[in-house]
Amino acid sequence: MPELPEVETVKRTLNALITGKQIQNVTVRLPRIIQRPDDIQAFANMLAGHTVVQVERRGKFLRFVLDGLVMVSHLRMEGRYGLYPGEEPLDKHTHVIFHFTDGTELRYTDVRQFGTMHLFQPGEDLLLPPLKKLGEEPLASSFTPERFKAIVSGKSTKIKPLLLNQEYVVGIGNIYVDEALHRARIHPETGAKALTDSQLDLLHHAIVATLTEAVNAGGSSVKSYVNGQGESGSYQHQLLIYGRKDQPCASCGTLIEKSVVGGRGTHYCPSCQPQAKAEK
Repeated sequence: MPELPEVETVKRTLNALITGKQIQNVTVRLPRIIQRPDDIQAFANMLAGHTVVQVERRGKFLRFVLDGLVMVSHLRMEGRYGLYPGEEPLDKHTHVIFHFTDGTELRYTDVRQFGTMHLFQPGEDLLLPPLKKLGEEPLASSFTPERFKAIVSGKSTKIKPLLLNQEYVVGIGNIYVDEALHRARIHPETGAKALTDSQLDLLHHAIVATLTEAVNAGGSSVKSYVNGQGESGSYQHQLLIYGRKDQPCASCGTLIEKSVVGGRGTHYCPSCQPQAKAEK
């Protein structure tokens, strides 16, 4: 599933591609993608005639800000947006087509068919699902070490599941949680409330640094991810821990191990990220 760096990259490429374009009409070929409104024709009718002002990101969601509407889109496992000439043949996995007045088309393709789209009046999208309960943006100026400590403080859960919980901090998925915990030298099963202030400072820095580097590299194309222009990311070549089971740790040479934490496959170095005895 695309995480913050990948969605941020898609956002940036879409801004370069579709800002200022006016929607002439919309074709929905897979109705279940459209979650709000529940009437597909109403969805298409509401969008017709509106212009794309900008594309924003909230956590792992894209916010298509139009002149008078907001469309919230989640790519889920393999959703993709791409801009095409209207005469180009459709891919069989194309499910929603936004036809622009200039003859181009923004096409949403999704092999797994798990993506979603919600349409809102401006402002109400932040007050209703799916954005309502989202937590802190880790690359925002408000995400200070002090704010991070307040989020983590007193939580009885293990640190990895806490970081994956989008109601606390948004956009960090399995890849970047493993990478950040490795940078901070924290075992993924460490209890959140057991972390010291110095460990939380290190983890805060590791989260911000990892996500910033990943955004600058265009995200990680571990599986099928591409940006809005069909280009792969390159951060997968910089990953220190994720996907490197039984390979030597770049820091100490110890073989990287993989376990399951909170139901997710988890990579860590047993030497750099030792587990406290009481938690074994």
